[in-house]
Amino acid sequence: MSTKKTAIILGATGLTGGILLKKLLKDSRYEKIILFSRSSVNNAHSKIEEHLVDLFDLKLHHKKFIADEVYCCIGTTKSKTPDKSKYKAIDYGIPVAAAMLCEQNIIPTFTVISALGANPDSTIFYNRVKGKMEEEVLNLAIPNIYILQPSLISGKRNEKRTGEWIFKQLMKGLNYIMIGPLKKYKSVTPKTIVKAMIKLANGNYPSGRIENDKIKEIAQSK
Repeated sequence: MSTKKTAIILGATGLTGGILLKKLLKDSRYEKIILFSRSSVNNAHSKIEEHLVDLFDLKLHHKKFIADEVYCCIGTTKSKTPDKSKYKAIDYGIPVAAAMLCEQNIIPTFTVISALGANPDSTIFYNRVKGKMEEEVLNLAIPNIYILQPSLISGKRNEKRTGEWIFKQLMKGLNYIMIGPLKKYKSVTPKTIVKAMIKLANGNYPSGRIENDKIKEIAQSK
């Protein structure tokens, strides 16, 4: 009989992280879900252990950062965080700090959401930040590292993002004509990302980057 697992989620108050939390609470393979967040998810489920902390100082909580798997669903957007230094602190600083804690505490599996187009040498600041984050994480001594690179993530968010909403409406129409090499740029649902994340953490997949079309393929696999 296999031992029940503990998972850590960073970003459980967000769209994808919230769906992931609900899935793991229903998954019998997990006995505890530890959350590190700035605000509470307001869920009294017996599996949840919640720590309200400053995520920019995650290393201060290393003694509580103990699990079998870590899921990092932290992320922001240019419109929500126009200040580039703060954007980098969120999209680069928090995931790298979490991955370093995985290495330090010998947590074997780290899964993080990045973005399609991430490239440390990109001339686009936001793609470059994601790319450098990926580079740092992959250089750490963690047995299983899964970096998901979704295209635009569809779905309703709690906060209002007008520009993003307009772009999502355009993408809905473009999805029908994106075939061949363009297929990987189709938008993806947060539920699909979550399914892939859980399958990656519980399967026998090699470490590395998982692009948008591969995310969908893994999510649909049996």
